[in-house]
Amino acid sequence: RRPPATDPVTAPVRIADAATVRLLRPGDRVDVIAAQEPSAGVGARVLVRGARVTQVPPQPAGAADGGALVVLSVPRATAARLVGAGATARLAVTLC
Repeated sequence: RRPPATDPVTAPVRIADAATVRLLRPGDRVDVIAAQEPSAGVGARVLVRGARVTQVPPQPAGAADGGALVVLSVPRATAARLVGAGATARLAVTLC
């Protein structure tokens, strides 16, 4: 039997601004926003509201500013949307 799409899973998400990720702590709630290039014809859109931060992994020493990882607890279907959006857009978070 497949688990329901609403069951929570942990999803590592790369946020474009590493400094923002350093503000987060496990237990925080965040909205995740995808911002695409204006030439793509799509502005910013909210992918998930109120996701719980489960982990903020340390950023490797000497890592370039390619953003930072945060691990979120989200429904299974939402995790798939986050992964897909992360491949084509810059992701940002706002604290709830």
